[in-house]
Amino acid sequence: MKNKVTVLALSAGLLLGSCEAIQNTNHTQRGAAVGATSGAVIGGVLGNNVGKGDNAVLGAIAGAVIGGVAGGLIGNRMDKQAEKIENTLPGAEVVRTAEGIQVILDEQSDVRFEYDKSDLTAQAKANLDKLIPVFNEYPDTDILVVGFTDSKGSDAYNQGLSERRASSVVAYLKAKGINSSRLKSIGQGETNPRGDNNTEAGRAQNRRVEFGITANDKMIEDAKNEAGQ
Repeated sequence: MKNKVTVLALSAGLLLGSCEAIQNTNHTQRGAAVGATSGAVIGGVLGNNVGKGDNAVLGAIAGAVIGGVAGGLIGNRMDKQAEKIENTLPGAEVVRTAEGIQVILDEQSDVRFEYDKSDLTAQAKANLDKLIPVFNEYPDTDILVVGFTDSKGSDAYNQGLSERRASSVVAYLKAKGINSSRLKSIGQGETNPRGDNNTEAGRAQNRRVEFGITANDKMIEDAKNEAGQ
């Protein structure tokens, strides 16, 4: 999969009624526009009500939107971090949305899991090692790790397996020096598949983790002070 940086403006477009206006701004301006107009609405719908079929990463990012000038400043910093992640780990899918970053690590970027396994492969560790300097460069961000599975097995078993996969990534990042206060892990089982679960290639694509990167309290406070809020 060709790596890409994409801005998701669907929710903002529905709420603002003007996708074209959003598409004609840069990421920093989008952060301010989306946050100021729809942060509370998106946060209520996704951030606080992530159901089985919802993507928890996008919900966490939407729920963390600050908006206004401060949101624009945060968006600018997230732009820079997203670009570094994309350049550091070619093959990962990096999605910029509002004031956060979604990073999808699957078999294309070799951060994956073998069938019915939650331990990281050597290649997965090597690729996570590439991301750690970027995470360290931006210490004022929180990192949500979400694990997923393919559809083989029961819902209950897959839920537990996805949680163990996310936990194994968090444990590895902690062992490499990432502050534990920045990290959180959850599992979403076999929901939100990216590949066809009827094929082995598709199932391998679904055995993945995603990162949701958002501003922590310090970044938010710094941005508000800089914006004079």
